[in-house]
Amino acid sequence: MLEEIHIRGLGTISDAALEFGPGLTVVTGETGAGKTMIVSGLNLLFGGRADHSRLRPGVAEASVEGRIRIAETELGAAVTEMITAAGGDLDGDGSVVVRRTVAATGRSRAAAGGAAVPAALLARLAESLVVVHGQTDQLRLTRGTEQRATLDGYARLDLSDCRSTFESWRGAVDELSDRQRRRRELTRESELLAHGIAEIEAVAPQPGEDDELSVAAARLEHADALRVAARNAHIALVGDPEDPTGDALDAQTLFGRARYGLQQAAGTDASLDELAARLSGLEASVTDLGHELAAYEAQLDADPARLSVIQDRRSELGRLVRKYGVDVTAVLEWAADARRRLEETDTSDEAIAELQRRCDELKDAYRGHALTLSHGRSGAAEELSRRITAELAGLAMPAARVMVQVEQRTASDSGLTIEVGGRPVGAGADGIDEVELLLQPHPDAPPLAVQRGASGGELSRVMLAVEVVLAGTDPVPTMIFDEIDAGVGGRAGVEVGRRLAALSHSHQVIVVTHLAQVAAFADRHVVVDKTDAAGSDSGVTRTDIREVAGPERIAELARMLAGDDSEAALQHAAELLAGASAPDATGRRGSGNGKATDVPAAGAKTSRRKSAAGAKAGTAANDSTQSPLRNT
Repeated sequence: MLEEIHIRGLGTISDAALEFGPGLTVVTGETGAGKTMIVSGLNLLFGGRADHSRLRPGVAEASVEGRIRIAETELGAAVTEMITAAGGDLDGDGSVVVRRTVAATGRSRAAAGGAAVPAALLARLAESLVVVHGQTDQLRLTRGTEQRATLDGYARLDLSDCRSTFESWRGAVDELSDRQRRRRELTRESELLAHGIAEIEAVAPQPGEDDELSVAAARLEHADALRVAARNAHIALVGDPEDPTGDALDAQTLFGRARYGLQQAAGTDASLDELAARLSGLEASVTDLGHELAAYEAQLDADPARLSVIQDRRSELGRLVRKYGVDVTAVLEWAADARRRLEETDTSDEAIAELQRRCDELKDAYRGHALTLSHGRSGAAEELSRRITAELAGLAMPAARVMVQVEQRTASDSGLTIEVGGRPVGAGADGIDEVELLLQPHPDAPPLAVQRGASGGELSRVMLAVEVVLAGTDPVPTMIFDEIDAGVGGRAGVEVGRRLAALSHSHQVIVVTHLAQVAAFADRHVVVDKTDAAGSDSGVTRTDIREVAGPERIAELARMLAGDDSEAALQHAAELLAGASAPDATGRRGSGNGKATDVPAAGAKTSRRKSAAGAKAGTAANDSTQSPLRNT
């Protein structure tokens, strides 16, 4: 549940904090005062597009901060997991502070639970926390694809299997068509690939073999020179075993003399003893090196026949390298890729038949998923039609009927099709159905698509009925309605307010409205005023946000009804508020479907909580019934 929001530097809002509670909160004010800017701030807070052009003139940065209490539900657990995975923390009371800033340069930053996060994470959080229904949704819901998505959402249908199977089926069909169309071309390509693979397999190169043969060839070609070098080094280190006289001094002999000299003073000085130990180590290393040189000389092979074999092998590998890669490793990679491509370009009857079999299998699987979706849509369409029609009856359209029509898509020559009931039906990623919302205003009128058969006011009421029905099935805890009651008034306006109040029994509902009939049902009434920030001639405006109750609330309802606070308007407003507050048999207020809260009496004060941003709520100096929020 959204507990509070603090907006700075956004549009006409310089600095304002607004607290929310459970139930129904309405936001009202004159046209242009900045009511919708609150919704814009919420959209920004929950990952919406950061538009720096909406910043208040003269500010370097705008910010929106909100505190949200996370419910102990499955959705709440998912939200908590996302926040903690991003490095954020919930407060001890189970709430979390989220923040979004936008600089005048266009740069945007986001945070959740004290940790910097991508704005995309806030958008993901919003999917589980809040849903916004606005006037643009009315236009959106007149499109066929959106009407189908609306029905799918109401029926809670999972389209993932149908979509993935359709994409696999379409891919297999495209591949089969491509092979059949390019059969001759692919056959030539297959022959070239097969020839190259056979040529490489005949030589059977091994990874790194070219480098190993290069080293072996160099050793064979220079065997004599290598043998002489090794022998001379061996003699210099440990002497010549073939020289019986041993007159030549070698390193081993000289090390022996040095060791003998140091042994004469062994134990006299620790420093000299350390040097003697190092000398012994060097002597041992020289002896080992001499043995290794002797072994190296012994294994040198100057066999010309062996060299010839190696040169022939290198020639075979070189031929492959010139044709298929820069070295043997590249040649082997080419062969592996060629085998894969050979499978893909196989145009044999067996390969074509196998592809056809796969297409048939995927088509059958898709058909099962599509028919399941179609059955689910048909059942849900009947229920959704009935519920929307029932809502319209309470919105001053008692004779109207809404039909959610589900029809199978007409097959086309260019698209994929399946057979249903002996006739071809067009297939798509979302199934085989087209969904259309039809309105029959009265029994004598033909049902027409809502975008063609409804007036502006009727369309608003139809769309509101759709939104209310859908919202009632939505587990998201907070619903925000932005002036979706446009074009509605009078008795229909009262019923709009009644339905929003009923919806607030199970959800937190926040409504931006211009209708007093809607505002009268609220638990909390917030007024947005645009005022001159520095005098009437300054041209600089700001938006003040304040909560009203008691006489202040009646005065605001009177302004909404008549544009003034005349005695008649005030009396009308008080009657409207009393009617909306009348309890039903269950004790809830609203003439049977309203809210069960009391209108604050004159002189009563509304309790306040400390805002996430640290703002403090004050009390108007001239009216103790008013609970203003911080405005700068």
